Amino acid sequence: MKTPLATLKFISLSFLLPGLAGLIVSAMISTYYLDTLPQQPSAHESRVFARNIHGTLIYQTQEEDTRLTLIEDTSVGVFLVGLSLGLVYLEKWGSVRARDAAPDDEFSEDYS
Repeated sequence: MKTPLATLKFISLSFLLPGLAGLIVSAMISTYYLDTLPQQPSAHESRVFARNIHGTLIYQTQEEDTRLTLIEDTSVGVFLVGLSLGLVYLEKWGSVRARDAAPDDEFSEDYS
């Protein structure tokens, strides 16, 4: 049977890692867009939605904008949930360690 701390650690990692992977994918898509999409609006291609990527303004379609925004926002949300659970895990882990390290008798002193 797993301990509650091990379960919390597993759940935290199961949110952190996909969130981080999504952030990496969104960075790859942004870099691809920066290299391939026009820097001037193109009405005949429906590339009229501006996005600033690394200080360069590119123009994309509504679908491209929606897809990239969704990937970025979802990845950040999933990552933050994992980060929050990880912080809860670390707090609980630290309190268990402190409890285990404390002497059983509050009046005993260790002179070694």
